Amino acid sequence: MQYRKLGQSGIDASVVAFGAWAIGGWMWGGTEESESIKTIHAAIDCGMGFIDTAPVYGFGTSEKIVGKAIQGKRDKVILATKCGLVWHTDKGNRFFDSDEKQVGHGEAKYTVHRYLGADAIKYEVEESLKRLGTDYIDLYQTHWQDPTTPIEETMEALLDLKKAGKIRAIGVSNATTEEMDRYRAVGPLDSDQEKYSMLDRKLDASNLPYMEKNNMAFLAYSPIAQGLLTGKVGPERKFEDGDQRNNSKRFSVENRKRISAMLDSYKCVAEKHGVTLAQLAIAWTIRQPGCSHALVGARTPQQALENAKAGDIALTNEDVDIINKAVSELVLES
Repeated sequence: MQYRKLGQSGIDASVVAFGAWAIGGWMWGGTEESESIKTIHAAIDCGMGFIDTAPVYGFGTSEKIVGKAIQGKRDKVILATKCGLVWHTDKGNRFFDSDEKQVGHGEAKYTVHRYLGADAIKYEVEESLKRLGTDYIDLYQTHWQDPTTPIEETMEALLDLKKAGKIRAIGVSNATTEEMDRYRAVGPLDSDQEKYSMLDRKLDASNLPYMEKNNMAFLAYSPIAQGLLTGKVGPERKFEDGDQRNNSKRFSVENRKRISAMLDSYKCVAEKHGVTLAQLAIAWTIRQPGCSHALVGARTPQQALENAKAGDIALTNEDVDIINKAVSELVLES
């Protein structure tokens, strides 16, 4: 496993990280705690000790599962979580309603706001520390940006947490370069987490160059596009009730056919390296200029082990060219 710095924090983190959204169950058709804990243990044991979660992933469920899994292993883990999507207050910008399964599904048990006021950040960090069973968080990230709170107030609150030793590094997620400029005007910003994959490349012209210029880490979430780049989500695949992919146009039968054809066109690269298409997609992601880490979900120990192996793949320029050509020729229905 390769390791890279989280910006200027001095923290080394595995280039392939464990994304803990799916094990929270919410938006993913449920979860099974004991299997999730085994999966996290498998990830840690094979060097993938960078774990990223958030309070909203299952409304505390993901953090609680991660907290149970890392007991006795905290020194082997770089722990990242987030703040800014809240349901304990109606301050901020109303974002969505949700039940235990997914957004807009069934009775709205939770009304979630984007809110990054200092009062909420102070509350959220304490709740996350309790659920995670630790006294510090390595990387604390603003999950979605709050249009109602000045970024300067948010960053001052995060710097106070850093001074108090509750967090070690500060990151953002779902942010523009202009927003990051405002964070950085107040204090050091170490990372940016964004949706990025072969199917999501709009940040090639903005956030990724910004990372290189400002010595920040870029954490790509959804690098296998929720399974579409694994070769295992074909046109015949059915999804469980509560799985967000049921309602996504990207997962239409026609789009899955087109993506399958794209995967076939560069399968030779995977065969050359003796890896799966999923591993190849992860390796391609962390090979992109400005992209330092890839966050990948897993539901079983075997999936975690397979994901971790992607951190050792060395793609050549020719390999990348073959993949890029196939990606550039893909046209999806919108």
